[in-house]
Amino acid sequence: MAVKIDKTDLKILKILQKDGRITNLQLSNQVGLSPAPTLERVRKLEKQGIIDSYHANVNADKLGLGIMAIIQVSLVRQRDNSLQNFKRQIIEIDEVLECLQVTGTFDYQLKVVVKDISAFDALISERLSRVEEIGQMQTYVVLSTLKKSNVLPLKY
Repeated sequence: MAVKIDKTDLKILKILQKDGRITNLQLSNQVGLSPAPTLERVRKLEKQGIIDSYHANVNADKLGLGIMAIIQVSLVRQRDNSLQNFKRQIIEIDEVLECLQVTGTFDYQLKVVVKDISAFDALISERLSRVEEIGQMQTYVVLSTLKKSNVLPLKY
């Protein structure tokens, strides 16, 4: 359910999505409010669950995680306990950054990051292939990223 927010809140959200480390004073200057009301608005957005968290965007390449891939997964069956088993096992695999339930030919899409091709092979053959609920997988190695944004497409 969407929460009603005004243009000032939207401006705060846009700024924070671009720079979560901005100080309240800098934020208040950019928004055009004094620091106290700005902080009050940020806390309200946090309390409403609009702001989920603050975190650092880490450069995977610089840490030696040079392979990103998309893996589309079809499950063998869609029964409740099978779905729960699949979800529980996927959550435990650190290399899986995202698991999206999708419509279409496949049931889920996984975004994974690994060190190299041999690590990717190990992920597929030693981890994912052991998830009994997976019936079919189709993989795509990402060659480059044209756009990556954490700023939601709101009417700022």
